[in-house]
Amino acid sequence: MLTPKRILVKRQRLVHPVLILSFASICALFVHVNHLQHQLDHYKIRLKDYDTFQQSGKSAMEELNGDWAVEDKSELQYSLKEFENIHPDAVNNSAKHRKMTLVYNRVPKTGSQSLMLLLRDLAARNNFSLHRDRARRVEHITLGENELENELQLIDSFQPPAVYVRHVSYMNFTTFNKTQPLYINMVRDPVERVISWHYYVRASWYIVHRLRTFPEMSPPPVPWLIKDFETCVLNRDVECRYIEGASVPGFAQLTHFFCGQQKECRKFNTEAALQMAKENVERYYSVVGVVEDLNVTLAVLEHYVPRFFRGATDLYWGEIKRFSKVNRNAFKPSVPERIKEMVRRNFTREIEFYDFCKRRLYKQYAALRLGL
Repeated sequence: MLTPKRILVKRQRLVHPVLILSFASICALFVHVNHLQHQLDHYKIRLKDYDTFQQSGKSAMEELNGDWAVEDKSELQYSLKEFENIHPDAVNNSAKHRKMTLVYNRVPKTGSQSLMLLLRDLAARNNFSLHRDRARRVEHITLGENELENELQLIDSFQPPAVYVRHVSYMNFTTFNKTQPLYINMVRDPVERVISWHYYVRASWYIVHRLRTFPEMSPPPVPWLIKDFETCVLNRDVECRYIEGASVPGFAQLTHFFCGQQKECRKFNTEAALQMAKENVERYYSVVGVVEDLNVTLAVLEHYVPRFFRGATDLYWGEIKRFSKVNRNAFKPSVPERIKEMVRRNFTREIEFYDFCKRRLYKQYAALRLGL
């Protein structure tokens, strides 16, 4: 029979490991928060010096390691030579669309928050309505049949000219006998994009925002919070494996956004997803911009989709301070090149698609004969 004293001793033995574990977790979280605060202080100093940057040469956004950077003009001039005889009509499918509704099925970590802010300002200037999907606890870019039909009905109900924005895979309106809208999107170097996503979802301000928006959510565990991308790759964690033919988490598959709603589109780095994504871009996307070539992207958007993007270039660079602060993550450490090369070996078709979009953007820009 256990005496009260023995019961107390037994309880203490059970409580001690729990206390130790809790204390260790608190210490780890304190170290992580302290590290983030140090980086935040460093970022504030860099923002304070923002006004000293000159727009000649590298832009202020490039100095801040922003998602939207200015292109290397020497590389661009070399690439444009092979496209100098192209006529704009040959690379402009905007004129083929009868309905002035624009769908921006935005890819995460491609400067989409900045582009949405730009669209908001342009909506007032160019007299069109802007609609965006509500925040969701879990984002699904592949929709069930009923949800897909409802989504298409919603978009089809907007009075043109109108823009709709959502994280979602390409949707074929003709499947439900509806008029196909215009499409635009942005792409970014696929490996740099997944690195950016890895640290974005671990940023303290992002987590706080998610917990405030969805109070029923539990805070992420400390080991996940402090996991760096290099460790994630080397340990072959589920979120950093990138296996061909598999479904990958964290929106890592760029082609999925352009391939469509079919089952084949969810398979990472496959030839089928690549070819369907390319075909959809050529047939249905007015412009697919490139984060690393922002000046070219803005020029092409303004000339090929003028109803919505007239004045975009001047507005953006006139308000660069405001746009450059949108959704910026100052807590992204550098990743060794050897780790990036390891990942690139699994992203062959994703990189091919990115290069395809970049080449297409250059064709569109060259056809305008704007000069540099």
